[in-house]
Amino acid sequence: MQTLPVRLRPGDDLRRALEAVVAGQGVEAAFVLSGIGSLRPAEIRLAGAEDVLKIDADCELLTLSGSIAARASHLHMSVADAQGRVTGGHVCYGCTVRTTAEVLLALLPAWHFAREFDPGTGWAELVVRRRGEA
Repeated sequence: MQTLPVRLRPGDDLRRALEAVVAGQGVEAAFVLSGIGSLRPAEIRLAGAEDVLKIDADCELLTLSGSIAARASHLHMSVADAQGRVTGGHVCYGCTVRTTAEVLLALLPAWHFAREFDPGTGWAELVVRRRGEA
């Protein structure tokens, strides 16, 4: 495992930028160990929901965690609004960094992450393989 601290800049799409950083390292699997910063807007899919909640206001990124892979990322976050109300859920594309996002990644160069449909859950779930395995 290798760690990589990353700072994302204003205007970056949080999820796309992290996926690009991991891909740019030539790695197919990574985890977010920690993430803080600010967003506007924040786009979150809540538990069990199909629609995306868009918070078009300044938000503090309190927590960020999950796995990252090309077309297979699964990230969760919690954000707080200006009144301190906290909302959390799945990170969607469209979360835009407002001032900064400071993220610590764990790169896993020996592994490959993918998502495959799991009939037991009804969702595309994480499949972990050693890199180079079919």
